[in-house]
Amino acid sequence: MNSVITGNFSPAFFPGRLNKNSAQCLFRVRPFTSAASRRILPPKIRAFSTTFIETKPTAPAVAEKEDSGSASGLACPICYDPLTRISDSPLYVEETVGSNLQCNTCKKTYSGNQMHLDLVASSGSKQYDESMPLATELFRTPAVSFLYERGWRQNFIFGGFPGPEKEFDMAKNYLKPVLGGNIVDASCGSGMFTRLFAKSGLFSQVTALDYSENMLRQCYEFIEKEENFPKEKVTLVRADISRLPFESSSVNAVHAGAALHCWPSPSTGVAEISRVLRPGGVFVATTYLLDGPFAFLPFLRTFRENIMGIAGSQIFLSERELEDLCRTCGLVGFTCMRNGMFVMISARKRNSYY
Repeated sequence: MNSVITGNFSPAFFPGRLNKNSAQCLFRVRPFTSAASRRILPPKIRAFSTTFIETKPTAPAVAEKEDSGSASGLACPICYDPLTRISDSPLYVEETVGSNLQCNTCKKTYSGNQMHLDLVASSGSKQYDESMPLATELFRTPAVSFLYERGWRQNFIFGGFPGPEKEFDMAKNYLKPVLGGNIVDASCGSGMFTRLFAKSGLFSQVTALDYSENMLRQCYEFIEKEENFPKEKVTLVRADISRLPFESSSVNAVHAGAALHCWPSPSTGVAEISRVLRPGGVFVATTYLLDGPFAFLPFLRTFRENIMGIAGSQIFLSERELEDLCRTCGLVGFTCMRNGMFVMISARKRNSYY
């Protein structure tokens, strides 16, 4: 039996221009049936699901208390074994300078600077330098990192993205089962959502994770400008989405805003997210789809293959493609919401008793 998602969707979440052309719609979620609601809410909000209705109540996957000396679920990106603190420095914003973490298995040591912990596999190398695909390297440049929150991200509205605050409110609905736990803001960029998650007080710990050193610098600088910001709840981590530095089943939620299409291998990234999520943990992401009228372009799939080969980024063509991505990486309960090319997806890690 398929589940139908219902709920009270605020009109602020969804601008009026919604996609009519999705051929993959499995269920339609209609707004309120009252006359007042019909005047306010957009008429075509869609949610997609191929999950079974839950027959057992699930307790929120709240974070467990960490042992003394542990690094709050952080793990070696090489062997995935837990990291242990070998210095007394805290791991939150502004205090990571001088922080040293060690893997008890491979004995590799990772350190932090004033802005972030460096937990990529090549951390500490002196001669070896590794370049990433063009799409990844673009966001490592100082210019793009500086401009991202000063005009770049705002242009996403033309693709149907509602804007950070509205996207945050939409994401909160999906994250309700894991409120009070820890969350990873993957590919956090300049930290727009990191700051919203931290200031909301809805999560015990927020980890801002990005591969770009310059994006993390911007994230740090924006946090420094905030008054009464809860810095003790935020840790900035440089890491590769394909080698997440977290213990398996240690994270309650992962958010990836406007990032999925930028990953060199979305399947590897989502598989890593599935690994680190606790049973019942939630994955929420936004990206864009070229479906509807674009689906009739005869060269679109060939164009996508060329883009992937040159830039290392992904173009998604349907909701079913995203659903299949989550399913093959071990996630269930896929749902999505559309607005033009914009799509927000959510899936969760299967509970252990299923």
